[in-house]
Amino acid sequence: MTELTVNMYACTVPVATVWTSPESARDLDADGVSNPLHLNKWLERLAYEERLDLCNANRVQTQLLYGEPVIVDEIAGDWARVIAVWQPSKKDERGYPGWVPVRQLKKASPLTEAGGFVRVAVAKSQLWNPDGTPLMIVPFNTILPLTDESDDHFHVETPDGEALVLKSDIVRAPSVHQFKKRKATAAVEEGLAYLDLPYFWGGMSSYGFDCSGFTYNMLKACGHFIPRDASDQAKSGEEVPMDKPERWEKGDLLFFANDEGKGNVRHVGFYYGNGLLLHSPSTGQSIELLKLEGSKLERELCAVRRYGNDEGGN
Repeated sequence: MTELTVNMYACTVPVATVWTSPESARDLDADGVSNPLHLNKWLERLAYEERLDLCNANRVQTQLLYGEPVIVDEIAGDWARVIAVWQPSKKDERGYPGWVPVRQLKKASPLTEAGGFVRVAVAKSQLWNPDGTPLMIVPFNTILPLTDESDDHFHVETPDGEALVLKSDIVRAPSVHQFKKRKATAAVEEGLAYLDLPYFWGGMSSYGFDCSGFTYNMLKACGHFIPRDASDQAKSGEEVPMDKPERWEKGDLLFFANDEGKGNVRHVGFYYGNGLLLHSPSTGQSIELLKLEGSKLERELCAVRRYGNDEGGN
């Protein structure tokens, strides 16, 4: 029987994949829907054809990071229909919708003594239990409530209770939406740290990004929450003339569409300058710098948008 709920939950694994439906996960995806999560084992098991099927069969929507909040609209057996509230989408005004195994979620408790928030600013960081034993490794851009600090560590509240994280691995802010805002040029610099990282459809973590997951996360690292999908990103931000490349700036988002730019938006990347694109291309490829001139993408350009002009803030 299906139970209807309207509750806030939090992701309890380093990276939870948000599936299109409970039937979308295949037997070979067992390590990706488990708790404890066996993420590397799952990724290593997926051959090219099986990774491509995540996209072609519309199996995966997006991903959540440890501690990320979701609204649970419905629980059906072992699965929950969720809304990822930090990931704006035209699919639902509240955030990005999809399905996550209940075992990868925990009902969120009200924050009582949060002293702000911390965000992981390195590719991966070790979380520690208070007794000094390792808790789990969490990826870039994981955001957790701050409760206390010691000489070398911040104390954070997690779905598993209190944990410690090295101060050198994080940045802090008074609230989730008050991390220091930096211009999009800084997002490009953040992105260079992930050159050669394999593409992953729906990917939103330093274990693998898709094209819009890459742009979303690098701008998130600079204090900007932008829409999750490329088609939505192409309709927000500040419009820049796409036929005047001399006016493009490092950090602008370049969008590409089928039918030589006349169809649906299918890809996005950062303009690096000097005619280069920094992007996460497609399944079987890795994050790279691409010379646009002479490439297939050059003929598919359909929009240029600028985010991150509101530099400053807390």
